[in-house]
This record gives sequence, structure tokens and C-alpha cells, in this order.
Amino acid sequence: MTEPTGNGLRARGITREFHDGQQVIRVLRGLELAVREGESVAIVGESGVGKSTLLHILGALDRPDGGEVELDGKPLFALGPRELARVRCRTMGFVFQFHHLLGDFDALENVMMPLLIAQESRVTARKKARETLERVGLAARLNHRPGQLSGGEQQRVAVARAVVGSPRVVLADEPTGSLHWSQGEEIMKLLKGLNDNGTTIVQVSHDERVAAFGRRLIELGDGWISADKKITSTR
Repeated sequence: MTEPTGNGLRARGITREFHDGQQVIRVLRGLELAVREGESVAIVGESGVGKSTLLHILGALDRPDGGEVELDGKPLFALGPRELARVRCRTMGFVFQFHHLLGDFDALENVMMPLLIAQESRVTARKKARETLERVGLAARLNHRPGQLSGGEQQRVAVARAVVGSPRVVLADEPTGSLHWSQGEEIMKLLKGLNDNGTTIVQVSHDERVAAFGRRLIELGDGWISADKKITSTR
């Protein structure tokens, strides 16, 4: 299942290691992975096997020590810093375990940020941010700051911020890890809805209930992919 058909993300021979004093910790060891456009992939494995590291490399937030990540067959790390930032801004959306919202700004302003960074006008950014927040059920909370929102609402704002620019790929790192399951299930339904509409989803999770929302399961172990299988789900 590692051979891609059509466009998508591909990791080729990815290696990544970290140093703890004189000890070298080899987290990824020549890993190969292809994610087809429109797939929903859940990456699972024990703590410390490199799930988040792999996700950050796929999103070009971290550079591998060896290997390459390709988007539609084009190497990402061959790009200069500006070009790489532009690809991340226009093509990818990121959701993390903790929402990382800006506390001095309300929900609408937080969701506008990626569009303003992409140099869209404030009028357009405000319109798109409003529409996206309405899609995630927060039409009545546009002018509330993060501290005035529940944990689930904060994470929905984070999802809105990730997708407001209509990215082709959403990378989610333990997106429900800090939430009660009732709140986390709302987030997963949002991500599933995005995937049903064609957005590629790659998520990391230790929770089997979260992984069950995907359509393909990748298990990591000892720096390699130890299993790659389809998910049969009634969700």
C-alpha cells in the first residue's frame, strides 16, 4: 500500500535521530510512506516511536537527517525557506494536541491569521474566517477569546484556523489528546467531514477510537512501518 497513485505526499528513506549527551537515539530508520490525495491515514504506535516526528517531517516543520518528502512528486526540502513556507501556508493545515490560539485575539481574528499571513485582504480574510467558524458550529462565538471558550470550542477554532485556507492536506498531531472523548469525537467528526469532501487527512493518535475515524492505519515500531492496513469502519 506504499505505492502512490496520482498526487499526494511521499516520504522516501526518511531518517531522523536525536542526541542525548553521547547517546544517539535513532527514531526513524529509512522510513518509506506514500499518502494518496484524498486519503485519511491514522499513524499509531507506542510513545517514543516517532509518530509526531514523522508528522512534522511530512509537514516540513522539521527536516530529516536523510531522505526526502515529495508533494506531487516534487521534493519539498529542495525548496528555499520562502518557497517552503509558501507551500506550507497554501497547501497544508496543522492541528496540534494543544490549540495554540493567540489569547489576545478572539476566535474570528485567530482564524483570520493564516489568510493575513498569505497576504489576503482583511475583508476577504474576515469573510472566510466567519464562514469557516460557522461550518464548525461556532457562529455564536466569533468574538470570544480563547479563555472564554471551552476546551472543545478552542480545538474547533484550531481546526477552523487549519482549514480556512482550503488546504489540500491537514496534518493532525493528537488532535483530541487534551479533550474528553465527547469533545474529541466532535473534532474527529469535523475531520472526517473534511476528508469526505476530498481533503487529505494524516493524523497521529494513541487512541483506537480516534484512529477508527481513518480509512488506513499505519503502525510505527522501531523506526519503521510495522503494519499498513485498511480500516473497516461503520462510522
